[in-house]
Amino acid sequence: MLGGGVEAVVMNYYRNIDRSRVQFDFLVDADSTRVPRDEIESLGGRVFVVPPYQKPLSYQRELVKLFAEQRWPIVHSHINTLSVFPLRAAQRAGVPVRIAHSHSTSNPNERAKTFLKDILRTQANRYPTTRFACGQYAGEWLFGKDQSFTVMPNAIDLQRYKFSYAKRLDLREKLGIDAGTFVVLHMGRFVEQKNHKFLIDVFSKLLEGNPTAVLLLAGEGPLRPATEQMVDALGIADNVLFLGQRSDADALYCAADVFCLPSLYEGLPVVAVEAQASGLPIIMSDQVTHEALITSRAKMIPLDTNTDAWADEVSEEGTVRVAEVSPDDSAAISRYDIQNAAPLLEEKYIELANKAGVKFGQ
Repeated sequence: MLGGGVEAVVMNYYRNIDRSRVQFDFLVDADSTRVPRDEIESLGGRVFVVPPYQKPLSYQRELVKLFAEQRWPIVHSHINTLSVFPLRAAQRAGVPVRIAHSHSTSNPNERAKTFLKDILRTQANRYPTTRFACGQYAGEWLFGKDQSFTVMPNAIDLQRYKFSYAKRLDLREKLGIDAGTFVVLHMGRFVEQKNHKFLIDVFSKLLEGNPTAVLLLAGEGPLRPATEQMVDALGIADNVLFLGQRSDADALYCAADVFCLPSLYEGLPVVAVEAQASGLPIIMSDQVTHEALITSRAKMIPLDTNTDAWADEVSEEGTVRVAEVSPDDSAAISRYDIQNAAPLLEEKYIELANKAGVKFGQ
């Protein structure tokens, strides 16, 4: 667990599922950096740590051993193409229900990474008994268009993400940002996929027309030092705040005027759902699935559009920060309400287990 969107989705479901009927245990790599162990254990779950998948022999050996010992009726893997490895171990250990869950896609420009993903995709349907995906595009990418899968939305607590003017003012004050300052927000790990270099270039252009604007960058990751160096080299360090890993995403959406997501690829990003639930305008690259265009506050721009045009769009879309989500937008975002989605997942688990001859959740 690295504290990203997938982990947030899993925890959203865990917090809201009926744990008297379905309980979660969590299997994490030894190199995980953001494991909410205290919360998991307070909710009745357990955390099991295994060697990182980069050590394939010990990883597989420990997985098979754990699956055989614990005799979990369901193993639900959220690691996209890498799900091949835990689900293979689960099959060997006799786990009856094995779920592969697609949360993302790939970028052709990441050649080595995409090459490995393409190899693993050939095995994507070999070990699971059931397939889930965050959206249609992500499911077809991993499993193929001829395979059936269930779309399980990246659901959130809609009430938590409602816009609050009090949160907006409070967080701006804490961050030292004036009430009238134009604020651009990005939340995501500092990895190539999130395209921070392009984002910084866009923001640098935006500053030419609005020199007091502020960019908030929430998240951690291996490319953070390089991004900080780029910001310093451009002379815009006073306008860019590196916030690290945050637990107050709801307040960040309220504090911002526009969200910018120029990713090289995405499944259906949780931040896009959260931002739109808050009524925050969001500008995304066209490499994000169009399923992320949930409300009227969302817009896509081709990634090959120049940074001047991006800066203009970000500035324009962020000029109107609404306090209330329109009825049409509210209806559209309601599909991602965790209060509705969690019971559906719960029933799906019970149905799959019962079909496999395992009775629980009665």
